Amino acid sequence: MSIGYACLNIGTPGTKMRSVMQRNATAEKLTEMTAHNLAALEKMIDYNWKNNIKLFRISSDLIPFGSSPVNRFPWWDIHQEAFRSIGAKIEKSGMRVSFHPGQYTVLNSPTEDVVARAILELDYHNKMLEYLGVGNAHKIVLHVGGIYGDKTAAMERFAANFESLSDAVKHRLVIENDDQLYNIEEVLELANRLEIPAVFDNLHHAVNPPPAGGTDSYWTREAGKTWKEEDGKQKIHYSQQAPGKRPGAHTDTIVLDTFLTFYEKLEDKQIDIMLEVKDKNLSAVKCVNAILPEKRLSLLEKEWGRYKYTILEKSAADYQSIRTLLKDKTAYPVVEFYRLIEDALAKETLPGSAENAALHVWGYFKNNVTEKERDQFRKKLDNYRNGTGSLGTVKRQLFKLAIEHEEKYLLQSLYFYFD
Repeated sequence: MSIGYACLNIGTPGTKMRSVMQRNATAEKLTEMTAHNLAALEKMIDYNWKNNIKLFRISSDLIPFGSSPVNRFPWWDIHQEAFRSIGAKIEKSGMRVSFHPGQYTVLNSPTEDVVARAILELDYHNKMLEYLGVGNAHKIVLHVGGIYGDKTAAMERFAANFESLSDAVKHRLVIENDDQLYNIEEVLELANRLEIPAVFDNLHHAVNPPPAGGTDSYWTREAGKTWKEEDGKQKIHYSQQAPGKRPGAHTDTIVLDTFLTFYEKLEDKQIDIMLEVKDKNLSAVKCVNAILPEKRLSLLEKEWGRYKYTILEKSAADYQSIRTLLKDKTAYPVVEFYRLIEDALAKETLPGSAENAALHVWGYFKNNVTEKERDQFRKKLDNYRNGTGSLGTVKRQLFKLAIEHEEKYLLQSLYFYFD
């Protein structure tokens, strides 16, 4: 089994994607932004490889205006070396990548221009995968689209427009159930007709089930029947409902106990699971660590090194509990470890705890800073203490110092990435 995440990486420097406004989309700017994004993608691939994450969805915004007439430049040739380097790492690591075009890629629209634009967009996504040099098990996931007053006609239109796609796109295309219009039963009907795979999304199913209902395990099994050997392992999407939010809204993090209950019910433990969650790679690492056959305490100790000051900022009691938990070098308390982290992160940040954590981080620099830097930190901390400044200002100052003093331990910490 591979567990992965989508598009963005939290806590890894140099992985933020950049964009450009259309009015500024000159040849120079588009080339610059594309080079930056490819470098960011390569850092994410490196992170995934290092952290045993074998499934990753690449952002559709990798190439600014990639399928638009705004970008008339042969980005695939200009950046061929970067594509080749990234693709080699994907192949060597055994990673599987995918794309998921956005809501405006509508293949079953009754408007010809919209369909034409969707076809161009799918060609663009396929071209990126081809230039990465990866095979057809690396997929493009798409929703069926709209209903337009007649679902049967809309599904027929999808099938007809599917025939207009290139063979290369057809071999990569996968369709997914959504949380409003097309339930998993309808998606499977279309997938079986077109002989393409279907992705089962558990949260979409919970919000928009077929009239007959059916469990996650049942529909996962039924969707699995659409995956052929050349498509690679079956892939599903997994997410959890955010409490108090609109139906279908994703949680900030994957609650590990809930995930493991879902996982244990899977008949095929080898399928790929794409997590859709706000904390992205953090939840992916959590879930990977929970199901790895080889239990190594060093994995949790590495995680603790990244989380510790964030947890201290939230709760000194949870901080001490985790330290105590990790003292037993013969155990692998993965569920309890992440449960304590989840509980701590859900707590409100109190000024006293935040100041305590900031002073711990300050301890890395206090003997090496200039008097000006010392005064700046004290002033920012005093302002936060008396309510005239923000905690974010304090943490930005500490992050700046971490960069200046090349404190690698801190730069790998998640302290600077949580509010």
